[in-house]
Amino acid sequence: MAEIVYPPVIATARTLFRIMDYRFHMEGTEHIPRTGGAVLVSNHISYLDFIFAGLAALPSKRLVRFMAKDDVFKHRISGPLMRGMHHIPVDRGAGAGSYATALRMLKGGEIVGVFAEATISRSFTVKDIKNGAIRMAQATKVPMIPVALWGSQRLWTKGRPKQLTQRHVPLTILVGEPMYPKRGDDMGELTTRLHGNLSELVDRAQRTYPEIPAGVWWQPAHLGGTAPTPEEAAAMDAAEAERRGKDEG
Repeated sequence: MAEIVYPPVIATARTLFRIMDYRFHMEGTEHIPRTGGAVLVSNHISYLDFIFAGLAALPSKRLVRFMAKDDVFKHRISGPLMRGMHHIPVDRGAGAGSYATALRMLKGGEIVGVFAEATISRSFTVKDIKNGAIRMAQATKVPMIPVALWGSQRLWTKGRPKQLTQRHVPLTILVGEPMYPKRGDDMGELTTRLHGNLSELVDRAQRTYPEIPAGVWWQPAHLGGTAPTPEEAAAMDAAEAERRGKDEG
């Protein structure tokens, strides 16, 4: 694929990161293959996660094609950029097309990025995950690589005002060891393993983060923060879905 848009977008982002003095800590980037297809599976805590998860692949000189809601592709500014970077629009009402596109890209040797929780976690812990990433890795015989992000929620997350002018924010990106799901493997067991691997990475990112103040909104409740518990977050998500359903009806 012709890469006219992606490289300058990355260069611009890196310049902004330097200006804002974001303090990156990255581990495990050697797990990203330098050639061939792979499914990159990240936790989801911020509207900016696709930017930071994509950074995990840069040391291997790879670009990630993220699956994202088609609403992003309809926006007058983000839409042309997303299409130019060959990301994959997902219509939740008709997901077969985006799934087929992802399979085609994986078979063509691309890295496809997936947020298996589907939506941002308000509790900043790993929610229940979908098995789409596993099915894609199985179908194309490529590795599945878990990635944990931490710190991006401080910039822009669900239910909080944007804080994009913050400087000196630490951002942690941890890449876990690849998983190799095979056809015939038990899907429930694979989903549990992936959830466990992601949760372990996220927990390590949280506990080794340079700033661990008590009582802040961006810290999970079990680590002394005031973020909603997983149960409270699930109730908030359910209420939001109900409101959205009424609005659409």
